[in-house]
Amino acid sequence: MLIRLAEEGDLDAIAAIYNAEVTESLVTLDIVPRSADEQREWLDHHGGAHPAVVAVDEPGTGELVGARGEAVLGFASLSPFREKPGYATTVENSVYVSRLSRRRGVGRALLEELVRLAQAGGFHTIIARTEGSNTASTELHLACGFELVGVEREVGRKHGHWLDVVELQLML
Repeated sequence: MLIRLAEEGDLDAIAAIYNAEVTESLVTLDIVPRSADEQREWLDHHGGAHPAVVAVDEPGTGELVGARGEAVLGFASLSPFREKPGYATTVENSVYVSRLSRRRGVGRALLEELVRLAQAGGFHTIIARTEGSNTASTELHLACGFELVGVEREVGRKHGHWLDVVELQLML
């Protein structure tokens, strides 16, 4: 497995992974799948200090194909935490793994790369916000050194369910 910066040719695979979670799960509070144009705009916002990365493997080892013909196993990104300038040294992370690639260390490899990139970018802290029942994501972040800093009760609603959001933080 290799972690590299996401490229335009990876967008179909990224959208397939993300949109499956939008329509079939509670792990994101988005409720409308991203269009190709929206996915392209997302990538345009993930360059420089706020990169997006993909985990890829040899061609033919997964169902989703990336820019260089590799199998795309998952993706992750750093985003600005808030728009106000005082928050500029804080980032928020996102990690998504293809359903067929889970329990293989893909999420951990992606998250570890985000931590490395955040440190290299001079950021002070990373925030992770996970849906309350997504224990796999919470446990991944805790295993990578994040600390639980709070739970926002029933702040989201999706598929007829009230959803908690767990907030975790890693000081760099």
